Amino acid sequence: MKKTLLIICIALSANASFSQVKSFVPDKIFPEENSKSKFYTVSGERHGPSFFKKFTFPEVQYTPGEQLTFDQYHTVDVMYHWYTTWAEQYPDIVEVYEVGKSFEGRPILQMTITNKETGKDTDKPAAYFEGGRHSGEITSSESILWLTQHILENYGTDPEITKLVDTKAIYLRPQNNPDGSNLYLRTEQRNRSTVKPHDNDRDGLIDEDPEEDLDGDGIIYQMRKKAVTEEEKKKANFIVDPEDPSQKLMKRTFPGKGEYLVYTEGYDNDGDGSYNEDGIGGLDLHRNYPENWRPDIGGDLTGRGYTQYGAGEYPMSELESRYTVLWMLSHPNISVVNSMDTRVPMHLRAPSTSKAEERMYPEDLEIYKEMDELGLSFTAYPWAGDVYETYATRYKVNSMTGDPLKPSPLFGHGPDFGYFYYGSIWYGDELWNNGAMKDYNGDGIYDDFDGLRWDEEENGGKGFKSWTPFQHPVLGEVEIGGFHPKFFGQNGPTWQLENWAKKQALFNLAMAKKLPQLTISSLDVANLGNGEFEITLNWENTGSLPVALEQAKLVKIVQEDRVSLSFEKELTEGYEQAKVKIITPALYDKTIYAGYTGVGEKKSAMFKVKVETSEEVSGKIRLSSTRGGYFEKEFTLK
Repeated sequence: MKKTLLIICIALSANASFSQVKSFVPDKIFPEENSKSKFYTVSGERHGPSFFKKFTFPEVQYTPGEQLTFDQYHTVDVMYHWYTTWAEQYPDIVEVYEVGKSFEGRPILQMTITNKETGKDTDKPAAYFEGGRHSGEITSSESILWLTQHILENYGTDPEITKLVDTKAIYLRPQNNPDGSNLYLRTEQRNRSTVKPHDNDRDGLIDEDPEEDLDGDGIIYQMRKKAVTEEEKKKANFIVDPEDPSQKLMKRTFPGKGEYLVYTEGYDNDGDGSYNEDGIGGLDLHRNYPENWRPDIGGDLTGRGYTQYGAGEYPMSELESRYTVLWMLSHPNISVVNSMDTRVPMHLRAPSTSKAEERMYPEDLEIYKEMDELGLSFTAYPWAGDVYETYATRYKVNSMTGDPLKPSPLFGHGPDFGYFYYGSIWYGDELWNNGAMKDYNGDGIYDDFDGLRWDEEENGGKGFKSWTPFQHPVLGEVEIGGFHPKFFGQNGPTWQLENWAKKQALFNLAMAKKLPQLTISSLDVANLGNGEFEITLNWENTGSLPVALEQAKLVKIVQEDRVSLSFEKELTEGYEQAKVKIITPALYDKTIYAGYTGVGEKKSAMFKVKVETSEEVSGKIRLSSTRGGYFEKEFTLK
C-alpha cells in the first residue's frame, strides 16, 4: 500500500505543470517518422513502439493538406499540425501546450481557446472536450478537430461564438491516447485500450496472442469455420442468421447448438485453444478513473466481489487518464465536459453504478435530463441517459435467451468521476452506429441486420466483405469476411464522417454556450458623510447553469461566490492608525460569502468603509466565483 501511494504522489507532483508547444515537427517527435526506430514483431515478444509502418488506408490522411477537410480520417501528427498552425494563425485567442507524454513518449497536446485580452482562461467559466481515449474510436477525435476549426473560423463573425470566446474558456484535447490511434491508423492491428502491455488472458504472458492479417489485405476481418469434427460440433456456437436473406450475417447461439465456430483473423499463438485473446495492450483508460474504481479481473481475492476488466493496477495508474484527472482538478472552473468514444450511439452520462434517483440530487438530474434533450435535438441518437440503466438495458432483452436485461455497473468510469467526484455536467458520448441507421425489420433494435441493409442500400456494400475461402494452417478450410472493423464497425465510412463529427460537435458547443456567467450589473458608491462610504456590488448569473451543482457543493469542488475589497497597503496598515477601515463585514478577512448564484439569480454585497484622510482614495472590488468567473472593478472614494 505504501508503495502504491508513493507512486501516486510522485506522479501528481511530476505532472503539475504543462509545457507550451510553439511548433510541431513529427519526425522529431513520433518514432514512426524516424527510419531508425525499432518495431515490434506482431506475434509474441514486444520490441519497441507498437507500430509497424506497413499499411496505408485510403480512408486516412497521413500528411496535412493545404486545407482541412473531413472526407478522410486524420493521423495524430496531422491533427497536431493543424493545432500548432492555428496557434500561429490565432495568437490572440489560442494557446497550444503539452499536458504530458503518452506511454510510448508521444506528446499529448491540448488547446485553450479564449480571448486573452478579456482575461486569463482560469478566470472564466470553462468547458472541456476530449477525444481519442479509446485508440480505435477515432470519430471522437475528428469531432474535436471539427469543433476546433468551427470555433476559430467563426470567431469575429458569428455573434454567439464571438461572445463565447470573449467570456469563456474552451479546452480541447483531440488525442488522449496517441499511441493507440497511431497503431490503429498505421497498422492492421486494432484495439480500444492503451498499447501498454497487459496480460489479458492471465496466463503470465504479455500480448502474446494478437490478431493477424492472414490474407494480407491490411484488415482484420472475422473467420468462420464449419464444424466438422465431434469436438468442433460441441463448441460450435454460431449459425447463419435465418432472418438475413443474403446469408451473410452470423448469429450467436449456445455452444453445441451452432453449425460454425467464429474467430477474428489470426492464429492461436500461445496454444491455449483460444484465438487472439491477448493482443496489444488491454488497459482501458475509461475504467481507470478514481471514482468507484474496482480492481481488474483477478484482483478480488474473495471471488465474490466486483471486478472491472481493464481497470489498471490502481486508479489513475495510466498516464493518459492521469493527465485528464489532473487537468480537471487543477482547473475547477470547468462546468461542462464531454469525453467521447464510439459506437453505440448515445448521449451517455452518470450514474454508472446505481440508479439516478438513488444517488443524484433531483436538481442536478433535471439539468442532466435537459442536456439529454439538447443533445438529441442535434444528433437524433436513439438513446440518451445513464450508464447503469439506460445503456445496459437499451436492447431490453438478451438476444439469445430472451431474458430481460438488467441494469449493470461499470466501475472507474468517466461520467461517475465527472459528476460524483468533480461535480460537473460530464458526458461520455458514443458516436457512430455500425450503419444501423434505421430499424429495417421493425424489431425495435438497431443491430447488424440493420447495418447490413443500410450498407447494401446506401454504402454500395463496401462495409461488408463477403465470405471468402481461405486455407488456415491449423483450422483448415475457413472463410474470411464480415464487417470492415475500422471504417464501418467502430467508425463510419468517410462520406459519413463529417456528419457524425459535426452534429456531436454542435451539441458540445451548445453545452458550452450554457455555462454559468456572473455579470456585474452595477457598482454603487454612496457617501454617507463623516468619512463613511457604502460600496455595493450587484451581479446576476446570466448563464444557463448554476455556478455549482448540488453535488459540487457536497464534495467541495466549488467554493461559495465571494466578494472582497482591496486598497493600497499603506492605507490599511495597522488598525486604529489605518487611513481606510472596512467596518462591515465585521469578519476578520473582510470577505462577503455570497453562497452560490443560481440561474437568473440576482445578488448584491455591501461594504461600509471609514476613510480617515482628506485625500481621494482608490480601491478595487473583487467578485470571485469558482465556475462563474473572476472580476475586478475599480472605484474611488472622495
